[in-house]
Amino acid sequence: MKNIVDEREKSIRRTVLIVDDEEINREILGFMVGGEYDVIYAENGRVALEIINEKRNVLSLILLDLLMPEIDGYEVLKTLKRDPALKRIPVIVLTSEKNAEVESLKLGAVDFIPKPYDIPDVILARISRSIELAEDRYILNSTETDPLTGLYIKEFFFIHADRYKRFVSDGKTDAIVVNVNKLHLINELKGRACGDAVLVGIASKIKDLAKEAGGLACRFAGDCFYIYADSQSDETYSEWTDELAAAANAITHDLRLTVRIGIYRSDDENEIIEQIFDRATIACNSIRQHGVKFAVYDGKMREKEVYGERLLADFPNALSEKQFKVYYQPKYAVKGEKPKICSAEALVRWIHPELGFISPAAFIPLLENNGLISELDKYVWKTAAEFVGRTKRERGVAVPVSVNVSRVDLYISDLPELLAKTAEESGIESKELYLEITESAYSENSDRIIEVVGQLREKGFIIEMDDFGSGYSSLNTLADLPIDVLKLDMRFIRNICEREKDHMLVKLMIDAAKVMEIPTVAEGVETEEQLELLKADGCDIVQGYYFSKPLPEEAYVELLKREG
Repeated sequence: MKNIVDEREKSIRRTVLIVDDEEINREILGFMVGGEYDVIYAENGRVALEIINEKRNVLSLILLDLLMPEIDGYEVLKTLKRDPALKRIPVIVLTSEKNAEVESLKLGAVDFIPKPYDIPDVILARISRSIELAEDRYILNSTETDPLTGLYIKEFFFIHADRYKRFVSDGKTDAIVVNVNKLHLINELKGRACGDAVLVGIASKIKDLAKEAGGLACRFAGDCFYIYADSQSDETYSEWTDELAAAANAITHDLRLTVRIGIYRSDDENEIIEQIFDRATIACNSIRQHGVKFAVYDGKMREKEVYGERLLADFPNALSEKQFKVYYQPKYAVKGEKPKICSAEALVRWIHPELGFISPAAFIPLLENNGLISELDKYVWKTAAEFVGRTKRERGVAVPVSVNVSRVDLYISDLPELLAKTAEESGIESKELYLEITESAYSENSDRIIEVVGQLREKGFIIEMDDFGSGYSSLNTLADLPIDVLKLDMRFIRNICEREKDHMLVKLMIDAAKVMEIPTVAEGVETEEQLELLKADGCDIVQGYYFSKPLPEEAYVELLKREG
């Protein structure tokens, strides 16, 4: 493998796991190979698998006995063979049974050492050759560096970083996550070639900074980079953000990009590399305030992380126990003399039996980041559809409800059929369940999403583009998108009375919707002044605290009765 830093890789000792249920055998083998390798011991297959999973990026070879209690060597081999990340670790079988050798080789073993052990030099030679062949094969079957930037790809980076931590560092290290803000705008406005040039420029600077700090770097994904190095001062990190931003802006010139850095400081060599970078990422993502250049993972972030883990653990029970409550915020048609409820938006709230009310800002991003948001969305769809069905039977007419369709939901293979079935089983028509899809969703694999949204419209669903104006679409492409309602980003509504620029943008979007003959919804309306300005501009529907906050089902039903 390539060196980590300069020639220091040459001094790294490989790690060998010895798995045998007899202590004397473990000691004999440990004595034979301990001079050349770091040795870890396991007394049976169960313990071995625990160690293998924990040390997968460290282990260079496994010496495996076949006949052991609890989990035998054959089962260990089968487990390794099933996992692509584990089967790269070479296994030499320890056996005194000749007929076991063929079966072991079929299960993935690379060699065998007969019992009893006799010639240490032969054993060491077999171990050395097996490790060398496995590492050569791994390199041949993998790409070590990102072809665009020349930095490590993440898989190799984690392997090298773990070895750096154990053999090169003096103890205190930093996991550093670098994120370039709004790089996607470069691709959209100046083209992919310019965006790639920015990435190459930033990567070159990152490589220099990592080298100065005695560490290594990788391109993790898109516009995100990782650095692992000896611990640096806060002042150094402040300088890094300026230098990286300068490297980016030297290429873009007129578009000012900024850089944020998240840091996790560690002095524990037993911490898992992937985990410490997860924490550095949490620190990076915590930066929200303009002008803040970097953040260090601290106790508050740890508390938030633990809190998030608790919510994730409680989520399955929360669904089954219906701890999630759907609230309804009415939407008012404001054309005419008197505003009138025309529909509502379904908003989910989590009422935890121990933690109490949990803010959607806490659990929704958490579920999105952990691939669970679709489960919650399906729950809300069903709950809202059943509510519309009940009120339709009681009132004789349906008051439609809008439900959120997350970006990942659009990749559910049978989404149109699933939503149509949800509506049918609730006794409502598809057109009585509005589907809100954020503007940003259309920017990701737009062809696929436009196709799915088209299928949903064919099923009769009304499609609302939510958060329009957040910056992903342009007015000249709006006509090509399959939508029925345009919902304006509340951030513009908030300031339309104070900032003429925001007001003009809102008016422009309303005028564009008129040209396409689709209604507009303004959410986040809180004052009469905002309402009157929107009415004058031609907005059709208004939602916000000026009329009503989100209401639990019973209170919303009472409001419907009062409104007639």
